[in-house]
Amino acid sequence: MPNSNDPGSPRVPESRPPSGYFGVWQRLFRGYGPVAILAALLIVVALAVPSRVPKTTSVASGDNSNQNSSLSNAGSSGAGNGSSSGSNPGGSSSAGASGSASSGSSSSNSGSSTHASSGSAGQAGTAGRTVTVPGSAKACAGNQVPGDPYSPPCLSFSGNNGGSTAKGVTSNSIIVSVRLTTDQSFGQTLAQLAGAQLRDTNADNVRTIQALATYFNTHFQMYGRKIVIKTYTGQGSLSNELLGQGQAQAQEDATTVAKQIGAFADITAESEPYATALEQQGVLGFGDPYMPASWHESHAPYDWSIATDGTDLATAAAQYTVQKLCGANAAYAGGNLKGKPRKIAGIAPSNELYQVSAAVTKQILNAHGCAVDDYSYTLDLGTESQQAENLVAQLKAKGYTTIICGCDPIFPVYLTGQEASQSYLPEFVEIGAALVDQDYVGQLYNQTAFAHAFGISPNEPAVPSTETIGYKAYKTVDPNSEPAFFVQNIYEQMDMLAIGLQMAGPDLTPQSFEQGMDRFPAKLGPAGLWGFSSTQFTTPNDFREVCWSPNTTSTYNNKQGAYIGTSSQRWTANNVPKGPPGCPIPSS
Repeated sequence: MPNSNDPGSPRVPESRPPSGYFGVWQRLFRGYGPVAILAALLIVVALAVPSRVPKTTSVASGDNSNQNSSLSNAGSSGAGNGSSSGSNPGGSSSAGASGSASSGSSSSNSGSSTHASSGSAGQAGTAGRTVTVPGSAKACAGNQVPGDPYSPPCLSFSGNNGGSTAKGVTSNSIIVSVRLTTDQSFGQTLAQLAGAQLRDTNADNVRTIQALATYFNTHFQMYGRKIVIKTYTGQGSLSNELLGQGQAQAQEDATTVAKQIGAFADITAESEPYATALEQQGVLGFGDPYMPASWHESHAPYDWSIATDGTDLATAAAQYTVQKLCGANAAYAGGNLKGKPRKIAGIAPSNELYQVSAAVTKQILNAHGCAVDDYSYTLDLGTESQQAENLVAQLKAKGYTTIICGCDPIFPVYLTGQEASQSYLPEFVEIGAALVDQDYVGQLYNQTAFAHAFGISPNEPAVPSTETIGYKAYKTVDPNSEPAFFVQNIYEQMDMLAIGLQMAGPDLTPQSFEQGMDRFPAKLGPAGLWGFSSTQFTTPNDFREVCWSPNTTSTYNNKQGAYIGTSSQRWTANNVPKGPPGCPIPSS
């Protein structure tokens, strides 16, 4: 097995499937409305400390501080003081573009632009090019953004930033596009089910993005540049694109972004067709919905997301099931299912990509002698209620004790409702995707049925909504209004982008962005462990075990129903310990 501490080693451990597989039961929620308008920012900096974290890294058990230390010790000390050869953005070769172009660079190069700086010229992203950037960056004490656990080390900068280094980048601006759509989405339906507290309009989201862009412009090292947000109403439909349709419209929108807006990046690339179209235009896209490892590698360096790499999430869900559930009795089921030998069913949408994912998880489980039967439903908001009724009747008739739900966030509303009405209370295994692991989403489900839910989540324990980093950041810019409900999700996406752009150095190109992400020292925060490599383009990298407690008051919104953790331990897919879940056993 390759050395997991070697940044150059393959990231596929023995326990996970080939990178060509899609992520199990998970592509959905990143594309729906409220989260769809995810925020913008682009900032550039240089710091060449080789401390990236391959996906094979094992997370040590214990408290969070020990985990963070054990995962980032390869370069954290160098990152702290900025002392690393090649980290001088003011030298003849910029930190973000030293050496050859990224090994994962895409065949699409329409985003490259001729770069002229101080009389020297070169092709942006060209292997081996030399760029003169007269400015200089120096390390300063602490983190760039105090209070943000994901913040890169502090840098100061003075001098010339090199001017126009790539399409959408000038000496004083970085253009970032935001696509608005008006079609019905999962977010709008979720809002209708939950009430007005979840209802974010396009205007709410754009206002939040603009405020957070201002926050990042003034807190991250921008090298004299500022993010400029440009919104437009697209021709495409997120609902269609999430089903793999609407490629022509997605391509039209990507052409608008590249040719009319002239953006360096788009932060609303929440569907595969739109993200692919942007990549083909040489525009960085952020927010793709749980695309697999092979997809990200073929799109490098253009596609990034806070939605976990699909292949990793598939493996995590399967390995948790193997180590915690297989070959034992259904202790967490209710009624006459309680204590019976586990009989497992997996549920995923009928979309081809999801079914590929279901097959991957089944392969992993079968390899460990753990049988699972696959069931599907059509991703149609108008018929999900009836589909849930029929599916629950089938599952009950066949005596399944345990359901692994790789579902969109709406389907469990109907699924758990039907389970309760049909007196069928199986174990509900939650896989940490599509916001199903958030308290405010779990509260929407039937609590009699969801009392039997447990599983994994990348997120740290919830804090009050007004105490989240995103909310506080918004309020420093606009203290007299309230941000979008999903301000924390928006902040996290912007934070991820800011990391790569600051680490890239003043010579900002798609290739230097990727190289900057590679150098980021791994850190643990509220959304799990963040670290990147030449084959890793999403966050997070680890997870914890959680249990749903209907009678616990959520610290997030002070309402009944919350996820509770079983310990301070966090795991990666390849080091889940053997043994039963640590959740309390429901009384009924």
